[in-house]
Amino acid sequence: GWCPLSPTGAQTSQVLVEPPWRPAVLWDQVTLTCQGSGTTGATTWYKDGQPWEQEGSNFTVTKNGDYTCDRPGTNQSPYMRVSNDRLVLQVPARPLLEGDTVTLRCRG
Repeated sequence: GWCPLSPTGAQTSQVLVEPPWRPAVLWDQVTLTCQGSGTTGATTWYKDGQPWEQEGSNFTVTKNGDYTCDRPGTNQSPYMRVSNDRLVLQVPARPLLEGDTVTLRCRG
């Protein structure tokens, strides 16, 4: 996949979510993956804005919070919020454009 360019020209890391729905919820056994340039082992994760001791480019989330990542040579990703809400209205975790046909999920 591609990563958008920032104003400085450096690439931005992205956090991918599986299953691919937003908002992500703990009870879905969410796996986050950091995608971007740089080596897989050099991924740095952040939880709620603080560096977080998590190794590797992907992991299964066990605590709610806002997760971001980066790799050498890239900017920090936008955050991915994982909530512990009991009822959510979910949309596909991909860019949505006006006119797209979308499936919504009400889950609890």
